[in-house]
Formats: sequence, structure tokens, C-alpha cells
Amino acid sequence: MAAERALSGLRVLDISENVSGPYCARLLSDCGADVIKVERPPAGDPGRLAGPFPHDRPDPEQSGLFLCLNGGKKGITLNLESGRGAELLRELAGQADILVENFKPGTMADLGLDYGTLQGVNPALIMVSISWFGQSGPYRDWNGGDMVAQATGGLMWLTGEPEREPLMLPLEQAQYQAGLNAAVAAMCALYSRDEGGGGQHIDVSIQQAVASILEGASTTYSYSGYVMRRAGSRHQQKCPSRVMRARDGFIHIQSGACWDHFSTFLEAPQLMQPRLASILRYRHADEVEAAIRPFIEGHTAGEILEAGQQWRIPVAALLGIDQVVHDPQHEARGYFQQVEHPRAGRLNYPGPPFRMGATPFEIGRAPLLGEHNEEVYGDMLALGTEDIALLKEQDVI
Repeated sequence: MAAERALSGLRVLDISENVSGPYCARLLSDCGADVIKVERPPAGDPGRLAGPFPHDRPDPEQSGLFLCLNGGKKGITLNLESGRGAELLRELAGQADILVENFKPGTMADLGLDYGTLQGVNPALIMVSISWFGQSGPYRDWNGGDMVAQATGGLMWLTGEPEREPLMLPLEQAQYQAGLNAAVAAMCALYSRDEGGGGQHIDVSIQQAVASILEGASTTYSYSGYVMRRAGSRHQQKCPSRVMRARDGFIHIQSGACWDHFSTFLEAPQLMQPRLASILRYRHADEVEAAIRPFIEGHTAGEILEAGQQWRIPVAALLGIDQVVHDPQHEARGYFQQVEHPRAGRLNYPGPPFRMGATPFEIGRAPLLGEHNEEVYGDMLALGTEDIALLKEQDVI
């Protein structure tokens, strides 16, 4: 008999779109929650229009982004802008534990679906709202984007070469960070509710999700007034700790706890000079890196990696995405898993970066648009086939 999953029995309504909310709900789905993906008809989640697509042929049922972020969910359609659609959502929320949304602040209230209204239907409901700047504050109504969040969250100020313009991290890193924080907050609220605390509204700011990962930059400023600046691939204070070019590619090398051991490994005895052996050697980073560059450039990345691990030196080869997907460590732990989809076929998808010994996660396939309308509306709201057909005719679902 298969082991029960950690969140079995938990019901989640995911009315969010694109990245942040769907990622939050997908994390809950992987751990066993019954997640119902609610999409606007007739086109569905705008994330369906984002690639990549198999064979580079756009198809809303084969979007790589959508399929990855909505695995394991049931899919229904519902027009929340119609009075009947909003009414049906309130009825669904009455039977849910968690509702996830990421619309512009004020949208849920305009639809008659604000937390006060939904809590009146279901006092135990936990509602997770994710927005670019949060539900309050002077930026509340600003439009956003991942670059905007990374810029206003402080991350871009620290990213890139010091003499060049700031850079953003690729893809949608701010939104994924917000989705992760949203899932953690939802679990905390669930625990509080189950201990007698009742439901609550969770307000997640993507900007603040970015600001929360600035390592020591904000505390350094608080302690000393020093503003950290871009340092390229260098660490601000650890030295050396940066990406360097080997004979056939790039590696990251970092000093271990024993400096003389490190200098011997790199065949660079000059590193034992007092000012370079000091913990303040980051002030002489150019000189330290010049001393170790001949060794790095004279060996392949593989040679350095193998020797470094034997010497217990923190060394890593920089892997391309094609190498990451086939990395032996990922393969041994079953991180990437193949999932069959009726339209996209059998493809690899990333799983959660953790393993649970007693309640294993499971990756499921993403739903087709409106695939579970009859099941969900029939089971949860006792609507018959004719009722559902009429709702479709009226453009409610």
C-alpha cells in the first residue's frame, strides 16, 4: 500500500496565474494536497502562452511553463467576472482549506471575493495573496515584473561586474522566491488554524521576498552604514571565492578552513605571506587570484574538481543546463522525473529539492483546460451534467 502523502486531505483552490501563485500551489500539490486549478475561460491561465513548446510549435496545452507549475492539479474553468462565476467560487471556497491568488491588489474585492467575504462563508479558510508590492504601502498599486521586483528588492544592485550596469538573475527568480515563501506561510497558518487559531489572510510581497535573501547586505548596512556593491562572481568577503576560467571551462573555487593546505594544493606558496594569509585578504583579492590563476588555467575543470575533492577543497565545475539535467547526483536522487501528458507527451520535470522519508512527494501531470469541470462541480457543488452544460453556454465556465 502506498504511503500517505504529507498533505493528503488538504484542499486548495488555486485561482492564480503565471508563476508565483501556481508555484506555491504546485509545491502543495507535490506533497499530496488536492489542488484545484481555476482558470478563466476560454483561454485559461496566461502562462499557457509561455514557452518552451515541444518542437517549437505554440500550443496552450503544451506550454513548458504551465505544465511544470501545474503538475498534479485538477483543472476547471470559471469566469470570476460574472456574478454567477463569483458565486460559484464562494461556494467552492466554502469547502477549501487554502485559496491562492496573485491578482493586482483590490481585484478580489472588486469581484466580491475579498477575504472578509470569503471568511464569512468559511471562517477556517486561509487565503494567500501574492502581489508585486503587497496589499498595502505606497507601491501597492504599481505594476510590476520580475526585473522590477529584483531592482526594488535590492538584488540587482548586488549582481554583475562592479564597473558595469546591474544585472537581473535570469528567468523569474523573484516570483519563485515569493511562491516558496507563500507555501511556507500557508503551512504556518494551517498549523495555527489546526491549533485553534482560525483562518487568516496571508499577504506576500514579491519585492520583500527578494529583499529577504540579500544575505548580509542589509545587516552590514545596519551595523556600519557600508553599502555593498557589485563584485561580479567574487564573494564580498571570502577570498578566494569566485568563478575562474580553467583550461576547458569554468570552475568555482573557494578556500577551505586551512589556508596552508589550500596554498599547497594550488602550488602557490606566495599565498602564505601574512597579508594574503590574513582573514582580511579580500582586500587583496586581485593579488590572491593572480597567484592561483596559473594553476587553474593549466588544468581542466574535471582535473581540478577531482583533485579538489580529494584534497577536501570546495571546488565546483559550472554545469550547463544540459549537464544539470543529466548530472549523476540528480539522477541518483531521482530529482528530475518523467511525466506523461496526453498532449505534450513524456517529458522531464524537476521535483522538490527535498525528500520525505515517511510521506513521499509525487509529481503529477498538469490538467487540460477545464478537464475536471464535471468532476469538481459535480462532487463539490452537486451540479448535474445539464447544469454544467448551461454554465458553459452562459460563458460562466
